[in-house]
Amino acid sequence: MEALQRLHNRGSISTGYDIDNSVKFETGNNEWLYRASPTAGNRRTFTFSFWIKRTGLGTVNASGVQYVVGQGQHGRMYFTSDYFGFRFDDGHDTRDITTKHRDPAAWLHVVVAVDTNQSSSSNRVKIYFNGVQTTTIDFDGGSYPDLQDQASGWFTTNYLTIGTAPFGGSYNNGDGDYDMSGYLAEFCAVDGQQLAPTDFGEFDSDSGIWKPIDVSGINFGSEGYYLNFADAADLGDDESGNGNDFTENNIAAADQATDTPTNNFATLNVLNRNSASSGVTNNSVFTEGNTKITGNLNGYWQSGVSTIGITSGKWYFEAKPYDSNTKICTIGYGDEADIENWGKNNDFPGAASSKSYGYAGGTASGYGQIIPSTNKPSPAVTYNQTNIIGVAIDADNGYVYWSKDGTYVNSGNPASGASGTGGIAIPTGTGTNGTLLPAVGFYYDSTVPIMLVNFGGYTNFTISSAASDANGYGTFEYAPPTGYYALCTKNLEEYG
Repeated sequence: MEALQRLHNRGSISTGYDIDNSVKFETGNNEWLYRASPTAGNRRTFTFSFWIKRTGLGTVNASGVQYVVGQGQHGRMYFTSDYFGFRFDDGHDTRDITTKHRDPAAWLHVVVAVDTNQSSSSNRVKIYFNGVQTTTIDFDGGSYPDLQDQASGWFTTNYLTIGTAPFGGSYNNGDGDYDMSGYLAEFCAVDGQQLAPTDFGEFDSDSGIWKPIDVSGINFGSEGYYLNFADAADLGDDESGNGNDFTENNIAAADQATDTPTNNFATLNVLNRNSASSGVTNNSVFTEGNTKITGNLNGYWQSGVSTIGITSGKWYFEAKPYDSNTKICTIGYGDEADIENWGKNNDFPGAASSKSYGYAGGTASGYGQIIPSTNKPSPAVTYNQTNIIGVAIDADNGYVYWSKDGTYVNSGNPASGASGTGGIAIPTGTGTNGTLLPAVGFYYDSTVPIMLVNFGGYTNFTISSAASDANGYGTFEYAPPTGYYALCTKNLEEYG
């Protein structure tokens, strides 16, 4: 299933170099960075390098094109129909049409290296994905730069944007019709050099996975810049030493994330949107770094599941209804083999016919139980949009525990091990015997339901205590129980 693709970099190995932060961009919020009046640099020789974890796939804005970076009218770097494209200048577009980049669970490294002093036109623009050069190019009506020493639309004095296109009046403002949705990390622009991908990353000798390396030794040139997004109060800060800082547009400290190429966190999987009715397409909307799910199908159950599955270990995440419109919801988990059938069997986390459990709540009356209903707390413990639900999954011993605002229901004790005190036993065939996926679900009952999830790398709900697990990973409202960890690749390497 698409939830568990294995072929791309997932930040799942120790690298010797850690990237601590990324920044989340959301097309619906008009979130981008810009430089209004940059100084001109080398328009003929330059390199861009960035890591991206895409969260909005296909068409998520009015144009159908998501810009990663743009400058003036003709400097363009973007995803369209999930293919990556680069515009050198007007008439010189190169686009890789061999690979659709549609894995919302993986970090992708992109390098675009330009040098029009090269005698061969195909060497004037080189595009690499995870260290490998793409050689099959669709020119989209254009071509490689056809003249030696040709000047580009890049490193000019024109308006420069990250996260959208500068397509406002006279190309001097961001254009919300071209915004991107995703996380960006280690954004580098090198003025005056056509660098190789090995200047930014390397293949791990054991796994063969492409991984980042320290870029602090790169000479970025006078008009280059390096954004590591480490300063939450100044996410456009240039760390190259040039002072080529960007200004934030609708980006705040809360948009900083710890989901990075060296520690990849679970999010909701936009490729696995289940609607509990045979033959009905789930049109629920995933936003905010794929941590927010909004219903879009009145009269049906809909759900969202994790991008990372669990087969062993002990794990913790949090979720909550967004507002009073979320009348009926469940928070729990699903079985990987079973989840793909949820859309056929009217299932959701805790449905009687699925290998799963869910803690049911919302603003409607009569809830506050673990479903299937034979496991309801006594008395019932209701919750709504004012509460945060914690889920502690012990896949080693086969139990799940739920907390409301830090207090475990059923007098649950996640540290009780094999006795499972107050926990719910994972049904045979899941957990220790299969792959389990954290999940949320809701019923669309005349008002639009919204759920928020926090796996620790980024969340849209307000965190006041900033608790982490024992390894220091994740940002939660309530501390994970002893021995439980955030669902991220560094922890999976150690405990998964």
